[in-house]
Amino acid sequence: METVACAECDLLQRVPELPPGGKARCPRCRHTVAARPSASPDRALALTITAAIAFIIAHTTSLMGLSAVGRASSTTIFGGVLQMWEDGQRITAMIVMFCAGIAPGAYLLFMLTVLLAIRRPPAPLWVGEMARWAHHMHPWSMNEVMILGILVSLIKIAELATVEAGIAMYAMFALVLLFPAIKLAIDEREAWRRIEWADGREPPEYEDRARAGQAVR
Repeated sequence: METVACAECDLLQRVPELPPGGKARCPRCRHTVAARPSASPDRALALTITAAIAFIIAHTTSLMGLSAVGRASSTTIFGGVLQMWEDGQRITAMIVMFCAGIAPGAYLLFMLTVLLAIRRPPAPLWVGEMARWAHHMHPWSMNEVMILGILVSLIKIAELATVEAGIAMYAMFALVLLFPAIKLAIDEREAWRRIEWADGREPPEYEDRARAGQAVR
């Protein structure tokens, strides 16, 4: 049993161990206070690795190509940010760079670190800090907002030039799908159980397993 506070109404309640795919709702406001995905941690790790590969492709290949009046050019995400910076739109450039590059990149890095560390519990204490930073970075990873902005731009310039989507465009679409999939696949409660306590002791369930193993020997 675990005591948690509802994020909506602050009601304290005891949540039992949930089966795979199970959810616990607040009896007062019916808000979901705990959920356990049915997928294994390996699925979350596989999705995160796939997202990391798509992220690298999205930021190292051409985003789109334009051709008009016999002239053609292509650009990357970083190239677009650099162009906005040179045009004097520095605040917009910094926002795009953070929300489309720094935040999602940091989120994937932190998630890879956490998922690899909890494969052999108990994980070191610093992994908990990585998990907190990943939680803070996730809302700022606005790949879907960038895709929406790109689509609006394409509609506006479609009558003036021929637009060809680059490999990075498809990689960005993949990231829009992969980020929510990672969030749904990871069992945050189980991940925190595998992180070492502040005083260096193992969580109770792992202490019990260790004692059981010694008894068998």
